[in-house]
Amino acid sequence: MSNKQEFIDAVNSGKILARKCTKCGNLHLATVYFCQQCGHKEFESKLLDGIGTVATYTIITVPPAGFEKYTPYAWVVMNIDNYDLRISGFLGGIASPSNLPIGSKVKIVGYDDRGILLEKQ
Repeated sequence: MSNKQEFIDAVNSGKILARKCTKCGNLHLATVYFCQQCGHKEFESKLLDGIGTVATYTIITVPPAGFEKYTPYAWVVMNIDNYDLRISGFLGGIASPSNLPIGSKVKIVGYDDRGILLEKQ
């Protein structure tokens, strides 16, 4: 199974597949090929709960081609609870900043052609 498919399978179960450097212990998303801290290339897999808080986002009201049926939506950067790690994802139904204050709790709920899908807690 490819790293990408393992990552998608984890997301579909509400988790994040991360990679922990076997040399320095720094944690990364599964999409990296070398440690951003020490340059090492060996990792061990670690499953993290896909729960966190909104760090920032942008609300999309004029979507790119193919995403018209999803508007309005927010492209969210979330801080993963208990780790110094962020991940971004798609959160539908967000029309204004009052719908999604910074710090709101969100969780990963799946993956599709939009990427990682989030929902408010």
